[in-house]
Amino acid sequence: MKGMKLARDYFMQYGRPMLEERFGAYMSRITIGLCGEGSECFGFDDEISRDHDFGPAFCLWLDRELMEEIGERLIAEYEALPASFYGMPVRRDGRMSGHRVGVGESGEFYRHFLGSTVGPQTQMEWLNLPDSYLAVATNGAVFQEGIGSFLEVRGRLKAGHPEDVRIKKMVARAANMSQSGQYNLPRSVRRGEYVAAGLALAEFVRHGMVMIYLLNHRYAPFYKWMHRGLGELPILGTTQKLFAQLMDPCPESFFWEQKQELIETICGLISAEWQRQGLIGTTDPFWQNSLDELMKQIQDPQIAVLPWLYG
Repeated sequence: MKGMKLARDYFMQYGRPMLEERFGAYMSRITIGLCGEGSECFGFDDEISRDHDFGPAFCLWLDRELMEEIGERLIAEYEALPASFYGMPVRRDGRMSGHRVGVGESGEFYRHFLGSTVGPQTQMEWLNLPDSYLAVATNGAVFQEGIGSFLEVRGRLKAGHPEDVRIKKMVARAANMSQSGQYNLPRSVRRGEYVAAGLALAEFVRHGMVMIYLLNHRYAPFYKWMHRGLGELPILGTTQKLFAQLMDPCPESFFWEQKQELIETICGLISAEWQRQGLIGTTDPFWQNSLDELMKQIQDPQIAVLPWLYG
């Protein structure tokens, strides 16, 4: 059974009845679900995932005022729920906000990932936040909506990057892709520096996959799940297979030539998507011209003057 269903079923069978019986007057102010760190929050969990931090559990998010009023009692009742479910031991991560499951303050959930109880407020704050942190702050599922800040912040974050920030992050990824895949990779191969070539290839793949998420107005997750999630994206999700081919350690003599062809194919697909989204006028295999054009789309004066690689 997938971790999300396990969490939802545990809540419905034990958590919800407990809340209705003992905290009925407060239920409209409590948001319940499972979000944050862990493969189950992305829906990527499998048998291997069960070797740590896995089991029936859910989260209850309260604003600070309500936490001060009923927090200790609610924690005690949550921890008194059955210790096993479907033959599995229940996860007990602790009492402090920021832990993966249990009772926590809404603002502290966001502070843990984003450094702020309300998330980014300025364009530069958005730009400086790693997308993987934004991904864990917005993933998962809400089982029961409550009045309060948790859903207010979640809704704003799930709307995606401000457009200037999205474009600037794409410019930074494209600059890294061009530098590593189109320039340094073939030069390293010609020098016989195959460790450097391998590192350049890995850089291209990492930045390239993040680019695909940005084209979809999505946040790229932690690197472990980045490739896994590509196939679910509607825009250029088919590049999942191309990136897999790039990382395939095939021993043929044309190995590096084949990789270079795949790199140019991926870059061509991205350029065509920029054009489709109205971000550039014409596609150009020489990305320097395209990056200049992308930068001209940025309206924020502070972001518009930043170096390509920033962000």
